[in-house]
Amino acid sequence: MNRDINIKKTRLNCFRQSKVPGVFMLQMRVPGGMVDAKYLEMIEHISKTWGDGNFHFGTRQTFDICGIKYDSIPQVNEYIEDYICGVDAELCNVDMNKIAGEPREWDPKSGYPTIGARNITACIGNYHCICGNINTFELARKIENLIFPSHYHIKINIVGCPNDCNKAHLCDFGIIGCAKIEYHPERCVGCGLCAKKCEHGATRVLSLNPKTGKIDKDPCCCVGCAECVKACPTSAWTREPTDFYKVIIGGRTGRQTPRLGKMFLNWATEETVLSVLANWQKFSAWVMDYKPEYLHGGHLIDRAGYKKFKEIMLDGVTLNPECLVAEDVFWAETEYRSNYNVKPLETHHAAGPQKA
Repeated sequence: MNRDINIKKTRLNCFRQSKVPGVFMLQMRVPGGMVDAKYLEMIEHISKTWGDGNFHFGTRQTFDICGIKYDSIPQVNEYIEDYICGVDAELCNVDMNKIAGEPREWDPKSGYPTIGARNITACIGNYHCICGNINTFELARKIENLIFPSHYHIKINIVGCPNDCNKAHLCDFGIIGCAKIEYHPERCVGCGLCAKKCEHGATRVLSLNPKTGKIDKDPCCCVGCAECVKACPTSAWTREPTDFYKVIIGGRTGRQTPRLGKMFLNWATEETVLSVLANWQKFSAWVMDYKPEYLHGGHLIDRAGYKKFKEIMLDGVTLNPECLVAEDVFWAETEYRSNYNVKPLETHHAAGPQKA
């Protein structure tokens, strides 16, 4: 049967159109990729009751439930009320009655109010991984209430260490957990295991001094991976108790100009990272003149220019003393079409408030 379906409206409701007319896929948020196993019963129920009996772990760590017919969407939305309230409202302290910080009453039986801010992904972090410096999903839950609900598009990937298993360099904001390492020479036996580990697995900043039998460190290029901590048999290297982060911006995939992100902040504390991300809605609104559209965060940075991005994102932020900020950023894009950005002036995009 032919029918008029408002695809944009269903998409904002987190139902993705399939190649089969009238059949959709629900994407359920899982901030940080970690959720209580009790919710798997709900996923099974939705899949078998309204879907095709299967679900997919989305590339952004969402529960993707396929095969949902358009007429079933209201029933599905009513059913997932407990999930949205339990995961976003309670676990992440999200105010569901706001969109991009502005008051907007939410009907709990209407499903997700927006899709703009994509699910925050994370590796397992120090919850399990021996390389992890930080608890990734706890940070994701703190960020969730800063970016969701919102019609402004942003993708955030969090990783527990500079191995970057979760591809922090390929999203709008990549957050990499790193550690400040303290050396205790009185514990060092001069075995050199840390220097060997750093040489083969990190940035070669450690060397065994043959005169002193102790370790020399060139602090300029330490990435804070803490491989030396793992390697040392006498605990001569230890992590400082404060968690630190690198923030990577502007990475993206895509059909036109994919690129790796570049470092924006280094050695930022959690408080600094959260304060900066709290300005994302303001930056996005300024660039698009308060008219949200589907546009990756990296493209917004391009429109505004890095200097303007830095100005707005750091507005009102008190940086921790160790934090370093990129003075400028020089991108290295892959242009599938040579000189892709060279085009008639009237087709160029503008940023900021536009004249009526």
